[in-house]
Amino acid sequence: MSVPHSIHTSRLTLRQFAGEDWRALHEHYSDVECTKFTFGRALSEGESWRTMASMVGHWQLRGFGPYAVVEQASAAVVGTVGLWFPNDWPEPEIKWALVRKAWGKGFAVEAARAVQQVALAHFGAPPISLIGEHNLASIKVAETVGATLESQILFRGNPCRIYRHPRAPVQ
Repeated sequence: MSVPHSIHTSRLTLRQFAGEDWRALHEHYSDVECTKFTFGRALSEGESWRTMASMVGHWQLRGFGPYAVVEQASAAVVGTVGLWFPNDWPEPEIKWALVRKAWGKGFAVEAARAVQQVALAHFGAPPISLIGEHNLASIKVAETVGATLESQILFRGNPCRIYRHPRAPVQ
C-alpha cells in the first residue's frame, strides 16, 4: 500500500508541505511553549525552514512522513501531524505539533486518528508515539486516540514514554 500524499477529515486537510508552509510552521517552532518538549528552545526562521525541509526529505527517503495540517475553514496551516521515523528512533511513530492558537480544538486528535488508519494499512502493525514524560498535553492526545503506555525509556538523555497506538481506530 502506498501512503497517500493527502488525507481529508471533516475539518482538516493533511497534505504534503509546500514551499511557503515554513512560515506558518515557524509560528509553532518560534514559540518556546510549543517547542519546550522537542527542541527545548525557540527556533530561528532558518531552523524552522530546515525542520520543514527535513520532513519533506523524510517523504523522499522513507516513502511516508509528516503532513502539513490545513484547517479547511480558514485554509491556514496550523501544524504538522504524520508518520515519523528518523534513523535513531526506536520505530515508526505518529507525531503531532500544532501552533498554539490551534490547541484545544481537537485538531491533533482528528489528524492523529486519520494517520492511525494510514499507518495500520502501511505498516500492518500499530506505530508508537514517543513523548517526553512531562508533556501532559501530548500524553492526553495519545490516550484520547487510544494509545496506551508501553514503556519508559531514556531517549537522547531525556525520560520519555512510548505509547502504542491501537490496532483498530478508537472513536
